[in-house]
Amino acid sequence: MPTNPVMKKMLVFTVMMVVLPIFSYFFSKSLIFEGLMGLTHTSSYFYAAIVAIAIVHVILGMFIYVAFTEDTKPVPQFKTD
Repeated sequence: MPTNPVMKKMLVFTVMMVVLPIFSYFFSKSLIFEGLMGLTHTSSYFYAAIVAIAIVHVILGMFIYVAFTEDTKPVPQFKTD
């Protein structure tokens, strides 16, 4: 595991970007749209893709928010004579 906090954040968002949309696609397709709502296979593919795309946009929004709100350390001024 990287010790740099910026690299840890990047790793977390990378894993989220890979895992969550795939999980949400199959979860929403099989359990929500086909199981609970009783949609056909063709319709459930379409709506599950919309859910996965929405998850990607949420993760990107979270990444942008974290990137803009993280503390930036000032660059030390070197002594010039």
